[in-house]
Amino acid sequence: MEASKLDTPSPRYACQRCGNCCRWPGDVRITDEEVTGIAAFLNMPEDEFIRDCTRLNANRTGLSIIDKPDGSGACLFLDGLNVCRIQPVKPVQCGGFPNEWRFPGWRDVCEAIEIG
Repeated sequence: MEASKLDTPSPRYACQRCGNCCRWPGDVRITDEEVTGIAAFLNMPEDEFIRDCTRLNANRTGLSIIDKPDGSGACLFLDGLNVCRIQPVKPVQCGGFPNEWRFPGWRDVCEAIEIG
């Protein structure tokens, strides 16, 4: 399912850090700058990070973080139910949810609170 940008004004939401969006399958696209920042945060060489933690995204335009190998669809960097191992350097895409973009059915799983 393709996430969509929001074109019309809508309510803003406060993330409750439930981690449900981190378990939704799909692409978590990362920029070259994010590759550099995440690799440094993880104390990994960039080429190793790219090899072990990313894949070509679905539309073949760049890299995405891989899912956990358990087949759950969860982000590789999700620990437990809601702990992001790369929180201080998480991708902009992650920080934008659900205010900058949303996936179909997001409200059924997201615990964000409407703030206005």
